[in-house]
Amino acid sequence: MTTLPRRGGELGRELRAAYAFVERNANLIKRYWAWELVWLAYSIVSSLAVTLIGKASSEITGVAMTAEQINTFILFLMVGTLVWHYLAMVFDLVSEAIQWERWEGTIEYTFMAPISRLTHLLGQAAFAVLYGVLHTSIIMGIVALFFKVDLSNANVPSMLLIVVTGSLSFIGLGMFAAVLPLLSPEKGLQMTNIIKTLVLLVSGVYYPISVLPGWMQVFAKISPAAYMLEGMRKALLEGIGVRAAFLPYIVPLLITGLITIPTGLYAFSRAERYAKATGKLKRNG
Repeated sequence: MTTLPRRGGELGRELRAAYAFVERNANLIKRYWAWELVWLAYSIVSSLAVTLIGKASSEITGVAMTAEQINTFILFLMVGTLVWHYLAMVFDLVSEAIQWERWEGTIEYTFMAPISRLTHLLGQAAFAVLYGVLHTSIIMGIVALFFKVDLSNANVPSMLLIVVTGSLSFIGLGMFAAVLPLLSPEKGLQMTNIIKTLVLLVSGVYYPISVLPGWMQVFAKISPAAYMLEGMRKALLEGIGVRAAFLPYIVPLLITGLITIPTGLYAFSRAERYAKATGKLKRNG
């Protein structure tokens, strides 16, 4: 009879510990608020610049396009840049967890704390999702002021399910990437950015995957970003329902998350033991 309360108490303690990482990261954002404003301004300008390519398509190509065709092009680019911005933020905030600890000088305290590594990384992931949603929503609101956005056909349940499952897959991918700063304090962070750019290249963020060379399209089939981007475009622009989106988009994203999160956690734990044994845990360079 005492097992359930004890387990409930342990679960509550782990949840509070996970929230502590959310709160700590929020305080870090407040501390570096000027840099956050710079990054937000850059992201807004970048999103506008990409989306304006759609508006200028007739002038660029010299081919007359109808207002509907231009609007479709604008929405294609807008969805791509906003979804990628969200995914990139989730990936960065999870994969840079170790580097942030090193910069703040808290890495030893965090790794000595009486909490599981799962709690640590899921707390980091929870903050990444919350902050990514907030950041992307601000950008979307400002970008929408410059363009006439028609989302009357959007299917909200499909969109939400795709966002949730896509977030899981990128959290798992971020956990794998977080291993690199543990293994190499000098080059690990740069390698995480290389991974992100390779995913960007093959995932159809700004163009259909069909324009890629055949051998690159193979990599698009294993990229969770490709499934999320195509699914979000279908849900927002064509109103595809949950049933129609389930097998082609939601299931692959869910399977990817269910595989990458536990295996990423295992890889991170092994890398943590290696970093501690070789003295690389605290080293910055």
